[in-house]
Amino acid sequence: MVKETKQISLTVNGGVYNLEVTGNTRLLDMLREQLSLTGTKEGCAVGECGACTVIKDGKPICSCLALAVQCEGSDIVTIEGLRKDPLGVVLMDEFLTTGGTQCGFCTPGMIISAWALLKRYPNPTEDEIRDALEGNLCRCTGYQPIVEAIKRATEFCNIPQAQVEHSQ
Repeated sequence: MVKETKQISLTVNGGVYNLEVTGNTRLLDMLREQLSLTGTKEGCAVGECGACTVIKDGKPICSCLALAVQCEGSDIVTIEGLRKDPLGVVLMDEFLTTGGTQCGFCTPGMIISAWALLKRYPNPTEDEIRDALEGNLCRCTGYQPIVEAIKRATEFCNIPQAQVEHSQ
């Protein structure tokens, strides 16, 4: 049986891609298999664990639940894309500093969710941080080091932008 394919165009981490996908290709599989962006993990495959979280058009989503064809024309950011973003780099550093990584399986989804939160609310309360992480499961850390990493990253959010650009 031949599966029908469709050509889609989307932006991933700032690059424009024209890809051929089947109607049932998940965004997660397209990212990992066609673009070799393996930082996004598959945990549960039903949108419960958050390991596959990416940013789609500015909002965090579970890439295991999104079909690639639904992302036609979208702007997708993965954990690899946050390596080029100053806040993304700060979050990654703080996760390492606080021990918020442990086994590391949930870390990409946690950082993506934290990044989305801090982009919207640079001074979240601890309750707001915990709410933003609600869809992300971690079996290793007990969450406190992750929350601490995000709290520490808020300090970066409150530095005047001119100072940030000057220090780079």
